[in-house]
Amino acid sequence: MIIKQLVLRNFRVFRGTHIIDLAPKKRERELHDRPIVLFGGLNGAGKTSILTAIRLALYGRLAFDQSSQQQDYINQLTSLIHNGVSQTQRPDDASIELIFTYNKGGKESEFTVTRSWKRGKKDKLSLLQDGAHLEELNYEQCQGFLNELIPHGIADLFFFDGEKIAELAEDETGNILRTAVRRLLGLDLISKLRNDLAIFTKRQYAKQLSTEQQKKIRVLEEQQNSLGFKAEEHMAALDEINAQIEFLTLQIIKFEGQLSAQGGAFALTKTQEEKKVDELVKDKERLEKALRHECDGTLPFALAPKTLYQLLTRIENEAEIKQTKSFEKELTSFLEQLKADMAFRSRETSIIATEAISDQLEMYMQAKPKGDLLFDISEREAGIIKYAIEQGSKSSWQRFDDYRSELTKVENMLEQSSANIARAPEDDQLLDIFNSLRKLDVKRIEQKNNYRFHIEEAKKFKQQQLDAAKQIQKFHDAERDQYGFVSSLKNAEETIGLLDSYTDVLTKARVKKLEANFEMAYRKLARKEDLKLSAHINPATFDVELVDENNIAINRKLLSAGEKQIYAIAILEALAKTSGRELPVIIDTPLGRLDSYHRDKLINHYFPYASHQVVLLSTDTEVDEKYFVDQLRDDISHAFEIKFNAFTKSSSISKGYFWELTKEIV
Repeated sequence: MIIKQLVLRNFRVFRGTHIIDLAPKKRERELHDRPIVLFGGLNGAGKTSILTAIRLALYGRLAFDQSSQQQDYINQLTSLIHNGVSQTQRPDDASIELIFTYNKGGKESEFTVTRSWKRGKKDKLSLLQDGAHLEELNYEQCQGFLNELIPHGIADLFFFDGEKIAELAEDETGNILRTAVRRLLGLDLISKLRNDLAIFTKRQYAKQLSTEQQKKIRVLEEQQNSLGFKAEEHMAALDEINAQIEFLTLQIIKFEGQLSAQGGAFALTKTQEEKKVDELVKDKERLEKALRHECDGTLPFALAPKTLYQLLTRIENEAEIKQTKSFEKELTSFLEQLKADMAFRSRETSIIATEAISDQLEMYMQAKPKGDLLFDISEREAGIIKYAIEQGSKSSWQRFDDYRSELTKVENMLEQSSANIARAPEDDQLLDIFNSLRKLDVKRIEQKNNYRFHIEEAKKFKQQQLDAAKQIQKFHDAERDQYGFVSSLKNAEETIGLLDSYTDVLTKARVKKLEANFEMAYRKLARKEDLKLSAHINPATFDVELVDENNIAINRKLLSAGEKQIYAIAILEALAKTSGRELPVIIDTPLGRLDSYHRDKLINHYFPYASHQVVLLSTDTEVDEKYFVDQLRDDISHAFEIKFNAFTKSSSISKGYFWELTKEIV
């Protein structure tokens, strides 16, 4: 296939008619091909519109979302019509014309696809083959013809943008690649043939049934269709309900944001904070009372340890002084008595003895402490004071310190809670928001209950539909067992079995070829220091596992950004080559996330060889002047520059590229 020409009329940023020549051309006296057609444009100029137009021309609704409703498709088409500078200058219609050659059945034909539409209207589709209208085809048949000519699933491997590469590179689940492999293998066609054969066998069995049995089957089939319709109604209601739930959730988030901005978080906990304050006040009073109790006890003794040490020393000295005085008094009395007794004895002896005793007593008493008694307390009182100072005051101080620390914490918590209460607005200020939130929450709960109801109803009708299908199958199975196979039924049944075997063989062969193509593409694009990756694909589940040169599985998360991009492009190239289709490759914003080294790899080893026709839609920072002049000049057939005019709010396409030197080369 070669896309020869694209004609845009009032499409997106392109006002009026723009004819774009896309067919690659050789230079005179050159033997090698020049496959690349290059478009240059800044962001917003209209590069993506080229890719979108080609996909829309070929696939219609499938270019957007195959699950979208008809009205959604009409709205999307309307949004693609050029808006103009003002409301009065807006065109009311748009069209795309795509001319391409395609080799079908060994014969090359030229096809012209024209898709046109008006605001708020469904599109019209016409198809010419070699200049002749295919008038026998209506819209659906014409679209089906294009889908068979270039299957949508296969074209996804050839017409893509940088976001698709990024999406595939960042896909850690493997779902995107798994879907691409399924489309590539063409299993949907085999499945369709298998279903057609199954329908054929069922109809043949039905012909052999009695009139009464056929009547019962018709009733069951009508019941099955009715149940299926009811199940679909409930499933459709689920989509609408889910949208309402999402809308209500967004509204709730909005009001919660307003609530938070106005101190709503503090308002929600205001009552709790007030209760907490009451408890903290009680704790504070308890601790303050305990502290006062300690102050009334032995705690003051701990406040002046040096002075109290001197006090204890003084008390001990006074105790010794008292003992000394008591001893001196007793001894003096004893001496007086002794002198009286000795008076009756020898005078000289008495004098000598008395003097000796007095001298000894004086010497003994000189060593004893002397002084006045300041306190004159008893021994019991001294013991009480000593215990209070040495032990009681220490215990009291420890309790005092614990109470004080706890009181500090309580006071801090009181301060914080009081601040939270102060931050909370008055209830009247938030009443409207609270009421709105309450109403929205009630509505959301109702919708969730409604959602569950429709889910259960859909399950019920689906189960009843399945039961009806089983009853129909029982009739067919019973008839088949009774009458055996006629030749056509036997052939159909055998063909179904052969299709299953063929599917297995085809899958294994294509998977093996895909693995080889990926390894070849990745080796060509990766740097020497990159991981040496291979792909192992499970033929049953189509799960893709990356392995290194040691056959060890690689976690995609561990790949660098550049390796992920190269991996994605290698996968796309491998899928395209494995498909066996000779289709153009169209890439929008191909180098956006790559470093300079990986860009060099793609410029030198991918773009010139990706296909016989390669359309690149690039910014000036991707395929820059250096790449254009030094590396791609011999592979570029021709180039265009897309310029956006802010005054007219439209873009124009001219020959050449961004810089004068590149225009001279073109």
